[in-house]
Amino acid sequence: MRWSGQEITAEQTDALPGLARMSNLVRSVQTPEFAGVTFHEVLAKSALNKVPGTGGALPFGWTINPYRGCSHACVYCLAPDTPVLMADGDRKPLGSIAPDELVMGTREHGARRECTPSRVLASWRTIRRAYRVTLADGTALVASGDHRFLTDRGWSHVRPEAADVHGPGLEAGDALLGVAPGRAGRIGGDGAVASRADLRVIAVDDLGIELDMVDITTETGDFIANGVVSHNCFARPTHRYLELNMGADFDREIVVKINVADVLRREVSRPSWGRHPVALGTNTDPYQRAEGRYGLMPGIVRALADSGTPFSILTKGSLLRRDLDIIADAATRVPVDLAMSIAVYDDDLQRSIEPGTPSTRARLETVRAVREHGLECSVFMMPILPYLTDSRAHLDAALAAAHDAGASSVLYTALHLRPGVKEWFMLWLEREHPELVPKYRAMYEKRSYAPVEYRKWLAARMRPLIAAHGLRRGEEDPVTGGVRSAALSAMPDDSTERVRFRVADALAAAPGAPPPVSPEERLTLF
Repeated sequence: MRWSGQEITAEQTDALPGLARMSNLVRSVQTPEFAGVTFHEVLAKSALNKVPGTGGALPFGWTINPYRGCSHACVYCLAPDTPVLMADGDRKPLGSIAPDELVMGTREHGARRECTPSRVLASWRTIRRAYRVTLADGTALVASGDHRFLTDRGWSHVRPEAADVHGPGLEAGDALLGVAPGRAGRIGGDGAVASRADLRVIAVDDLGIELDMVDITTETGDFIANGVVSHNCFARPTHRYLELNMGADFDREIVVKINVADVLRREVSRPSWGRHPVALGTNTDPYQRAEGRYGLMPGIVRALADSGTPFSILTKGSLLRRDLDIIADAATRVPVDLAMSIAVYDDDLQRSIEPGTPSTRARLETVRAVREHGLECSVFMMPILPYLTDSRAHLDAALAAAHDAGASSVLYTALHLRPGVKEWFMLWLEREHPELVPKYRAMYEKRSYAPVEYRKWLAARMRPLIAAHGLRRGEEDPVTGGVRSAALSAMPDDSTERVRFRVADALAAAPGAPPPVSPEERLTLF
């Protein structure tokens, strides 16, 4: 649903661009537990979104999006007076750095990591619990618990258990990676990044107070803070129609429809409502971290069930477990379809590409909990990343894990990079896997879809593996992109909702669509 239909003529000068003319903006809120995130609470005029097909024979679908933007991403913060190495060799306090300035980041070059100029994409302040990291050379770094530094054993959080994040934490004896200072505080030697005895961690102390802190997002995903390599937040793009920043605002500016359940109950109570299957989670995740604060989903589920409306939920969030009793009760009255999105089964890769989402293990445990409640649960292996998650070993391990968790079916597709997403994904790829950049450019530079040949190859690899693990391939709704509703099986053959699945191949015939492919080769957005 586009928010432009809810504009008014009077300008609210203190609101964000695009939100400023919205008469339904209640307030904008920041809280310490969601560092760097602003929630824009709005009164929605509608809850149900009609999703058009490609026209002609392909009908529509229905979705609900209680949130715009996603709070899954992590935020990592440092004290504002932390000196940051600029691209020109000078130092500048982190708190005074602005977007578009050039700092010094790093990149891997063969077997070594080197300094390279990196543009600042965003900067923001928050209040976080403070920890002091003391190094052997006497350097003291003040950071939040979820901040990450690069060590000789990889990226490590300051205190992951305190910040409720996944991944290794700093330990006494860890050697941080940094740059050797030269004259006038500039980089010495050849600019290489390396560990040194004087960058060894001596202690990590909880200061017991909350402090003003700052984070920046850079093109390389890191920067040099007080001489050591520091990780920043890598944000994902969306909601350009709200005139929010395509890079950082998707994770930092969350629009919340606080009255969505009440509005939905009115809409599904109307005599004109046809009780069409409704999909949740096909645009933004309804069980993202923000749902733990706002609790919108229980009211949505109850409104749909009370009205006799079938629904499906696709999520990456283990928070789904909170509502399983409510969902199980709803399933006694209406068809309910659940799916967990688990694309990556390599822990290091998952933390790199989905830094703020629940771990793969947590999501598999959620699948198991769904099954223990007597409900079916599909696993969306979407997207499969060429050269990263498409090896036989990775796919075999993924399917084995899904089977062991009790998955009812699996769905998979190759990576699809639409404009706007493509640019940010390629920045991540250049930073984390530069050796794959030429291959991805060959595949995606002139298209959003993976080449048909690749999709056919992937389908040929997946079919026998799915069968070997005793799983079945699930069906995706060609309009909403969610799991196919079981309610459609009970509809007459001439039902409009049933027709849309018989004519799903019309997608391939639409103007600008890729060549026709089999269901095994259909696509998903990254």
